[in-house]
Amino acid sequence: MQEYENPIEHACDMEIGQTFISKNGRCPDGMCESAWSVMEPFVLELANGGGNFYNGWMRNKNSAMISCNDGFRPVSFYIEAGE
Repeated sequence: MQEYENPIEHACDMEIGQTFISKNGRCPDGMCESAWSVMEPFVLELANGGGNFYNGWMRNKNSAMISCNDGFRPVSFYIEAGE
């Protein structure tokens, strides 16, 4: 990271077990904007009744496993449609 990344004051501070809820397709409070940009299409698809991504990739067709695009601090997110 030191060789390629410019110093930044605040890096990603996601923690294991955090839960975020998107309301009306908006980025949840406290969610990293970069991570949201990657997962937003999946969230919107699930919120509108879609799912079953990539022909059965997930056991739960109403879910997705998405990783943010931060190559230095990648974080994975399990996304599922609410009730």
